[in-house]
Amino acid sequence: MAFKYGIDHLDLTTVNGIADGSIKAELCAEAIAKINQSRSCVDVMAASSKAIYGINTGFGPLCDTQISPAETALLQKNLLITHAVGVGEPIAKAISKLMLITKVHALSQGYSGVRLEVIERMLKFVELDLIPVVPEQGSVGASGDLAPLSHLFLPLLGEGEFWAGNGSITAREALAQHGLAPLELQAKEGLGLINGTQFILSHGITALTKMQYLLNLADVAGAMSIEGMQGSGSPFRPELHEIRPFAGNIQVAARMRRLFKDSQNMASHTGCARVQDPYSLRCIPQVHGASRNAFNHLKELVEIEMNSVTDNPIVISSEEALSGGGFHGQPLAMVLDYTSIAAAELGNISDRRCYLLLEGLHGLPRLLTKAGGLNSGLMIPQYTTAALVTENKSLCFPPSADSVPTSMGQEDHVSMGSISGRKLNQILGNLEKILAIELMYAAQAIEFRRPNTCSDLIEENHAIIRAKVAKLEEDRLLKPDIDAMIKLVKTQALKVDFAVNE
Repeated sequence: MAFKYGIDHLDLTTVNGIADGSIKAELCAEAIAKINQSRSCVDVMAASSKAIYGINTGFGPLCDTQISPAETALLQKNLLITHAVGVGEPIAKAISKLMLITKVHALSQGYSGVRLEVIERMLKFVELDLIPVVPEQGSVGASGDLAPLSHLFLPLLGEGEFWAGNGSITAREALAQHGLAPLELQAKEGLGLINGTQFILSHGITALTKMQYLLNLADVAGAMSIEGMQGSGSPFRPELHEIRPFAGNIQVAARMRRLFKDSQNMASHTGCARVQDPYSLRCIPQVHGASRNAFNHLKELVEIEMNSVTDNPIVISSEEALSGGGFHGQPLAMVLDYTSIAAAELGNISDRRCYLLLEGLHGLPRLLTKAGGLNSGLMIPQYTTAALVTENKSLCFPPSADSVPTSMGQEDHVSMGSISGRKLNQILGNLEKILAIELMYAAQAIEFRRPNTCSDLIEENHAIIRAKVAKLEEDRLLKPDIDAMIKLVKTQALKVDFAVNE
């Protein structure tokens, strides 16, 4: 069954399915009726002598300047052209596509007054994989993501660019190739298109999709490091977590128990003289669990935003367009910022486990090589994790804690949530590399516990790693090994999603 824009509920799985083409999405009769009704209300207000913000007035500090019906089309065109002032590298094509999909869903709910013809053209862009090029910098995350959304919709007018392979093509040329004429916007449409949080939102969707895997991968990496260190399984017993029942902690502890199930290696040191493991091993449920709690909060808010109307003003009737602050990015900005801390902490504790594995304790050789001295073993990749951890810490400053007034003071508090979303994705990119190096270390450490075997899940992941990266016997160029590990992480090749049956 197809997803119905404006009627059905979007979630993380559905929006990604629409984006990758595995889920068909379409406007249904109910959504079309809502769109047409909203548009008819705008037509009435546009012809009125009563000043109604965004429909027959200027914008921002020019909200007190009324515009005649004859000037409406030029006003809307000028709005997109003057607001398309983004700079920097373009965002990923996939994020631009998510912006289109989520904007269609918002407009289709019948509160924006954008014509059916315009929304159908946006759907045609998705269908033809005509995805606009959008610069990454320039949004302050209030009044919506004005600059990036302006770039996203310039091609409706025959302006701007579309992606073409790894390069770009002018919108006018691409439209001509597909027999599409540029559109002329009417009253309210320019404002309805560029008011909204779809830039922030689509970065949030992208981050959640990546972080979901990395949270699971961090548990696997931690479990493999514990196996390598022959650490204790006691900190993961349910009794400890039932009396401090944070959802993320309970989930991580259960996953760790499954990762150690029937491990010969874990059983081999039961009753040893060690009393406690360092925090980076012992406190995995508390640290990874806290990051999961943050992830769950972001997921909840992102799914609310996916199904919300975030432009301004909102069309209530043929006599009223309600002006408010539904475009303000603060609800996402703040949680994006603390999810950045949550993601950075996964890397921080992973680096500490890397360091532990090199110390030569509990039967492991120093630097994870038996030929130390002449050989440096795996000493230096931990320098890389340390550098990446520090880079992530520097990226944890919360943009939402700052605000720079814009629009001559009319927009005197902004969210900066667009920066929050971009920074979270940068941190996650670094986290992929940190976990890749920990997995390489842990796989090497497990070699020194042979002939003991680990659980089926850990042995399966160890085999996946060994298919790409051989055991380190003596010094060799490690960059190809690290690159191969990063590729395993980025392509989500390791088995991290499994049932926990207790």
